[in-house]
Amino acid sequence: MDSPEEPARCPARGTCPVFLAMSSGTVCYAPSGLCPALERNLGEEPWGTDSAPQPDQGLPPPLPAVPVPWKSVGPCKGRRESPGALVETSAGEEPQGEEGPAAQLDVSRLRSSSMEIREKGSEFLKEELHRAQKELKLKDEECERLSKVREQLEQELEELTASLFEEAHKMVREANMKQAASEKQLKEARGKVDTTLFAEFQAWRESPTLDKTCPFLERVYREDVGPCLDFTMQELSALVRAAVEDNTLTIEPVASQTPPTVKVAEVECGSANTCALSGLARVCRHRIRLGDSESHYYISPSSRARITAVCNFFTYIRYIQQGLVRQDAEPMFWEVTRLRKEMSLAKLGFFPQEV
Repeated sequence: MDSPEEPARCPARGTCPVFLAMSSGTVCYAPSGLCPALERNLGEEPWGTDSAPQPDQGLPPPLPAVPVPWKSVGPCKGRRESPGALVETSAGEEPQGEEGPAAQLDVSRLRSSSMEIREKGSEFLKEELHRAQKELKLKDEECERLSKVREQLEQELEELTASLFEEAHKMVREANMKQAASEKQLKEARGKVDTTLFAEFQAWRESPTLDKTCPFLERVYREDVGPCLDFTMQELSALVRAAVEDNTLTIEPVASQTPPTVKVAEVECGSANTCALSGLARVCRHRIRLGDSESHYYISPSSRARITAVCNFFTYIRYIQQGLVRQDAEPMFWEVTRLRKEMSLAKLGFFPQEV
């Protein structure tokens, strides 16, 4: 037997809070402009609001719950809200619906601005990247150039060091050869040196003096100085020797023509054609003066060479005595020997011819 037909029930029956509120009379539903009245579909049976809620029978599953932000309006005071309040609330929400296109326009503008900023930022970053790459390339080229310069400098430094070492070795080798030659000459010279004369000179050099009694000067006086200053005129020769020892003898050249003004105190002994020391007729181009005396004596070139050789020897001896000669004993001895040789040659009549 067929069951009696039952009126169609609300699909939201059961646990729907809206249905419970409307069925209990707590909330009164009033359609508005924003929410038009619900109409049933064609052929749909009216809903029965008097029947108790029934469980879902063959109905599609309920829609999933969508989280909606809730705004607290204050604690509930246990009173019902009037339908007018709901209407006012719906009316207050109407401007928000009207502002929807403007908000969408603002969103579109924001999106376009964001896209422009993003594009500009992308272009700026690309430019910065390109510039950084260019700077990096320039720095790489500079580093490569500096590396080449450093390699070139290192190579030049190595070549310079090698050349300096070669030059230093060459100089050392030449110095060693010169030293060896000098030592060889010294050995040969030592073989030629009279050991007795050298010993006497070393003894005199330790305490230099002009005393004639020392062995060194006594030998030189006897062998060189005495014979070199031994002239025919013995008296004048002794005066010349004393003046040479005291370093008070003066030799002056004779002018070709006698000047018109002559000092009255000057006394000329002899003539310009006779040597006052040897007594020989010779052309005298020099004259001597002894000490502070105003007397002048004409001498020949031979006599002048003998006196000059002795004066040179005494001058060098005085330099050694005063400490003006900074040499070893051997070079000083060879110089003394050379000066003695000059006295011997002048004594024998060997002297440079004067013009």
